[in-house]
Amino acid sequence: MHGGALAGWLLMALCAVSGAYCLLRTRTGTPQERSTARGEALMGFGMAAMAVPAAVLTLPEWAWAVYGAVFGAAALRALWSARRGAHHLHHLVGSLAMVYMAATMAPGAAGGHAGHGAAAGGAGGIPLLTGVLLLYYALYVLRSAGHLIPAGTGVASFAGGSAEGVVRSGGGGLRDGGAGGATGGGTELTMACRLTMGIAMFAMLLTL
Repeated sequence: MHGGALAGWLLMALCAVSGAYCLLRTRTGTPQERSTARGEALMGFGMAAMAVPAAVLTLPEWAWAVYGAVFGAAALRALWSARRGAHHLHHLVGSLAMVYMAATMAPGAAGGHAGHGAAAGGAGGIPLLTGVLLLYYALYVLRSAGHLIPAGTGVASFAGGSAEGVVRSGGGGLRDGGAGGATGGGTELTMACRLTMGIAMFAMLLTL
């Protein structure tokens, strides 16, 4: 990735922790919730590996083809699952974004391997597509943050939060009563992990 090693380590740690939590969620819940957790765990660990600073680990050339194949298969699975619920479309966008970043960072691509390293090459990828993905994840982050902020605040209203989406629990925490429950495992910690991965994806797209 472009940028300092510290930013890369921070992104790697956040994505790895989010992936590990999602992996734990695969042990409980309904079949749909476990399937969603497996997809999110794959995304978290994939992003963590991609965020490792190149000074520490330079991925071999074949690794990018593996990335493309794995997340291409994940995109097809999300597309198939979208028949049962629109929330799978977010997983589809995330998987396609991973395929796009892998193709951009692969040796020989425009911007090439500099995407993972600290090379001095220019921006890679297709600017318009990168901009669309950045806009999508910016809106996703704002919406997710809105569901974690207590209802009635100006920030929650601006970011898409509502009294139905965010309910204050008896212990003073926050509990998702809407969108999070629809996507499986709608606790505030699950939503926080999704928010973290959304922010990480936005940051990684900025490096292209």
